[in-house]
Amino acid sequence: MTQEHVYLSVFLMGLFTYLLRVLPLTLIRRPIKNRFVRSFLYYTPYVTLSVMTCPAIVYATQTPWSGLAALAVGVLVAWFGGKLFHAVVACFAVVFIIELFL
Repeated sequence: MTQEHVYLSVFLMGLFTYLLRVLPLTLIRRPIKNRFVRSFLYYTPYVTLSVMTCPAIVYATQTPWSGLAALAVGVLVAWFGGKLFHAVVACFAVVFIIELFL
């Protein structure tokens, strides 16, 4: 890729990112009343965070199996009302134990 293509790519990415952020602010002036759209916009940050975090959890360990086990344990601890600290400690313990034996 030549130097000009790099600058053009960066410029176009910046332009489209800017447009995607500015157009909704300029085009949507009234409050959104559609329940589906409001629900979609409410859950979008959580989905984005989980899509970025889950693969990192699985592949941050030496083996993907310990990462998957830690992810499953973390989800179970959170599901049954555990606090964030308890989930993190449980995940650390699972990764440590599994990688100790693998």
